[in-house]
Amino acid sequence: MLMTAAAYRDSLRPLRPRVFVNGEAIASVADAPALAPGIAAIGVTYDFAHRPEHAALMTARQTRTGEIVNRMLHIDETTDDLRHKLEAVRLVCQESGCAQRYLAHDALAALFQATRRCDDARGTDYHPRFLAYLRSVQDRDLALGIAMTDAKGDRARRPSAQADRDAYLHITERRPGGIVIRGVKAIVTGAPYMHEFLVLPCRTHHPEDAAAAVACAVPVDAPGVTIIARPAGRPGEAAAKFSARYGQSTAVVHFEDVFIPHTRVFLAGEVAEGGFLTTAYATHHRHSCIGARAGFGDLLIGAGALMTAANGLDPERHGHIRDAMVELITVTEGFFACGVAASVYGIADPAGSVMPEPVFANIGKLLLAAKIYDMQRLAHYLSGGLIVALPGPEEDHNPETSAALASVFAGRADIPPERRRAIARLIEDLTVSDQGGWYSVISLHGGGSPEAMKREIWRHYPVAEKTELVARLLDRGLLDEGQRPSRQPGRCCASGCVPPS
Repeated sequence: MLMTAAAYRDSLRPLRPRVFVNGEAIASVADAPALAPGIAAIGVTYDFAHRPEHAALMTARQTRTGEIVNRMLHIDETTDDLRHKLEAVRLVCQESGCAQRYLAHDALAALFQATRRCDDARGTDYHPRFLAYLRSVQDRDLALGIAMTDAKGDRARRPSAQADRDAYLHITERRPGGIVIRGVKAIVTGAPYMHEFLVLPCRTHHPEDAAAAVACAVPVDAPGVTIIARPAGRPGEAAAKFSARYGQSTAVVHFEDVFIPHTRVFLAGEVAEGGFLTTAYATHHRHSCIGARAGFGDLLIGAGALMTAANGLDPERHGHIRDAMVELITVTEGFFACGVAASVYGIADPAGSVMPEPVFANIGKLLLAAKIYDMQRLAHYLSGGLIVALPGPEEDHNPETSAALASVFAGRADIPPERRRAIARLIEDLTVSDQGGWYSVISLHGGGSPEAMKREIWRHYPVAEKTELVARLLDRGLLDEGQRPSRQPGRCCASGCVPPS
């Protein structure tokens, strides 16, 4: 069943999660004004799946079941699936800024791989459990929150050495019917308006930390779960041209002795497979982040072009404006191109799925993590400085100030002043408001810190091959007829690149 945005909102009403926003208890998540922009943003992923023009991107047929499912819940089976997911994420984030739901895709993909790997290595039965859960999630078209990032406490100490063991979510008890978990997950996007949480480990653990190597599914209103959240976007603010409608809440989620039945447990102490799950999720998610921030870049490019026109400037005649627009386009399409490469050169997994090529996925995410600030800088440059002293929307209809403001907002004669004002407020909202700051931080740290991406690039890139190349040229001249095929991502033979079948 593919839900609509309205059906998704209604599906939240029977749930009774324990949620606090700005110190106040939320009785009904579906009706809370502070969370409405987040519910609306996720609703985009539901409604776009029903639009004929978006169906090819927003839905997929799961070969294993033959069912049509939302792209955000699909297990990628081909490199085309990876590319379609990337483009689908860009599409929904063009509309909403951040649609959140692609996190569920990434976690499900990683669990699909990790549970199969664990069963093959240890003779466990996690993969059948997961497949049953996956089918239920797809059939009900659920929204899943990803509870991965632990509080971590003293970061110089491992989980088992923490003064407060709850700094890492961990297993406290094993019962015949399941496990009991306890701890805090620190950054859960969209937490209040999810149907369920997928709990994942946030790092590779040592054997003494096995209690923290846990993966499971938890209903959002399970006994013992408390959600402490910030508002989604900037609800109710007249100046918030974009984020009063769309935004995301982020939350701290406290799991206080929560019982998880075995049918919902997908790893429970297997540290090696837990480490694999962490890195697999990171690769999938960094690939998705590329699409998400490309969608955000599209918003800035469009706003910059409209602002340029409203200011009476022509990029064809004003080189500095053209240069800024070209730089903004280059940044956005540059890291998106890494996402396309990671899709085309996707790697088949023994479980029967494909995952993005990790070098390109991590390079793309590393580029956007740093370049998000350049994207905002360029939007500021293109705005012409109008947003520096932009009066509040309360002045829009103030007769005492209307004459003076008419002169400020007047630009090109054929573009009404209120249009120029609206564009300026949009750029302000996306780049210099608290919501604009949120986009910066989530771009920098979402999917892991830049340091984590650098480690993955170094771990996967064939530096030794380049060393051998130069050594061979020095020793033998420019040609070596016996050279072996390259291990560089996307290279499978000495004569050229062929994408995986």
